Amino acid sequence: MSGSTSSHNGVGLRVGMTGGVASGKSTVSQAFARLGVPVIDTDDLAREVVAPGTEGLEAVRGAFGPEVITDDGQLDRRALRDRIFADPTARETLEAITHPRIEALMAQRLAALTTPYAIVVVPLMVEAGWQDHFDRILLVDASAADQKRRVMQRDQLSAPAARRMLENQANADQRRAIADDIIDNRHNHTALQSQIAALDRRYRDLAARRSSPPFVPTGPSE
Repeated sequence: MSGSTSSHNGVGLRVGMTGGVASGKSTVSQAFARLGVPVIDTDDLAREVVAPGTEGLEAVRGAFGPEVITDDGQLDRRALRDRIFADPTARETLEAITHPRIEALMAQRLAALTTPYAIVVVPLMVEAGWQDHFDRILLVDASAADQKRRVMQRDQLSAPAARRMLENQANADQRRAIADDIIDNRHNHTALQSQIAALDRRYRDLAARRSSPPFVPTGPSE
């Protein structure tokens, strides 16, 4: 479970949202955004911290060599992914470079907000161990069958490939163990919107009664 107390001048309540692949996180975050809630997606931040010209990209080049950089100076994600699959330690090396930078950028974005609450989407919340960065953890939950079907349609994957993708992430019980709130995305659109509206009211009420301490990032690894 999450947990922080005290107050600061930024966003009132930090809500970390997670869920398995193809569980409906994008649909839910878009619905919150339509309610006027700021949404920060750590997948977007992960791309920003290794954009051309950044220290992050240079750190990746230094760790993995020029072969993971394209001719036009972009990160070659396919080449990097191949390295990670081939070398179990490569993922840890990459995360040591990117995670502190993502945390720092997330802190900047949150500090700039003055809204009652904000949603921060962290798909790999359990795997990264980031649940303590937030006041509430919101899980978007879906059945494994729905996730498999959606990811096969979305990513044009075979059934075995989709199954492997699901197996490589934290399981449902691990996610539920850290969740303060759960959106059950096994039902229809109306039921989903009703859950989101109820949580919006709840988070605004919580934010009115308490505030969060400033999130202090660990800073990039040397």
